[in-house]
Amino acid sequence: MSDVAIRVEQLGKQYKIGVRRARYRTLRESLSSALTGPFQRVWRKEREDLNANQTASTIWALKDVSFEVKQGEALGIIGRNGAGKSTLLKILSRITEPTEGCAEVRGRVGSLLEVGTGFHPELTGRENIYLNGAILGMKQAEIARKFDEIVAFAEVDKFVETPVKHYSSGMYMRLAFAVAAHLEPEILLVDEVLAVGDAGFQKKCLGKMGNVAKKGRTVLFVSHNMGAVSMLCNRVIYIAEGRLRAIGQTASIVTQYLTELFQGRENDLDQLRPPEFGKAIRFCDIKLASPDGINLRFGQPLRYALTIRSNVDMQELSLGCSIFNITGACVGTLFAEQTFSIKANQRLTLFLTVSNVNLAPGSYYAGFSIGRGGRRSPRTDFDMVIGKPTFQVLPLSTLDESVADWNPAWGNIVFTNVEVTPGEE
Repeated sequence: MSDVAIRVEQLGKQYKIGVRRARYRTLRESLSSALTGPFQRVWRKEREDLNANQTASTIWALKDVSFEVKQGEALGIIGRNGAGKSTLLKILSRITEPTEGCAEVRGRVGSLLEVGTGFHPELTGRENIYLNGAILGMKQAEIARKFDEIVAFAEVDKFVETPVKHYSSGMYMRLAFAVAAHLEPEILLVDEVLAVGDAGFQKKCLGKMGNVAKKGRTVLFVSHNMGAVSMLCNRVIYIAEGRLRAIGQTASIVTQYLTELFQGRENDLDQLRPPEFGKAIRFCDIKLASPDGINLRFGQPLRYALTIRSNVDMQELSLGCSIFNITGACVGTLFAEQTFSIKANQRLTLFLTVSNVNLAPGSYYAGFSIGRGGRRSPRTDFDMVIGKPTFQVLPLSTLDESVADWNPAWGNIVFTNVEVTPGEE
């Protein structure tokens, strides 16, 4: 017997855009049209001629996608918004049919593609558990046996007799995930719905999906959280503009994706520079120069190579750096103690090294400034660039050891052991 759980061959999905689909007509409208038809032929002919001149646009949400997933494998699916990730899962879930190619799925499928799919707002949490479980293929006895476990996992025991229309989006998501996860499917499809939950529940969900994979079941996980993908999945497929861009081991594919994601920003710093900066001195190039590239682990060094150029002689300059998480919140700020000088028309490369990156797992990007002053005195900045390529802090070896519960209320980090040295790239 084959150990392939999912086989996708030359899969494609095409949509028409810009053309309104004809609505269904009632019996009364059909009879009325038949009676008045002779008087409307001329008008209908003019309308048909007008519609014929309108060109229907089409778009391929997926095109020529082929891959295989073995039983018991946890496969990540990454890509930008609109790349076709959700369309792929909808085809595998039999929600929509492909335009071309085929997708073979072997085993009972549990899917969580949208928050609250299959829930009725007027029914209580208890009633929706039975309804949604039946939709997903669970028998009533199986649902009853797992009911208490589902409610405890979703943390909605106080509201189980309340209509779900009064639930928050987070409660909706928790209950929907709990039902799907306890279905014990042979194949579990999860779209980016975990973003709705808080950090604690996301950790619980990832642990549950990890347990599903360890039991020999197959998991397909769509997410923009590269830390979660790296922790859960051994292999990743990268979809770009509806096509399979790359497939392989998680670390290498995630690195390729994040590098290409910010590639357009690498050589055009003017797009990332406020207009009032960069007159006398400016950043010419900023590159990540860490030994392990964009993949770091908690406590590893972070290193950037920054090339600057000045139009005038300047002394007592220093570098400033702020680290932002993927949502744009600043999680750390530093001002290097070392100062440097630069002469007019000189091009200088500096290496900024943070010896210990004490950040929670996730994706981050940096902002840099050149100026005078810093931590203990007022700061005057001459140039500033915000939004350089991301790096990601990978989780530690197990969930229990990770620092995924980082609390933003703890405030910004003041990085220590920061060093700035001149050198060649």
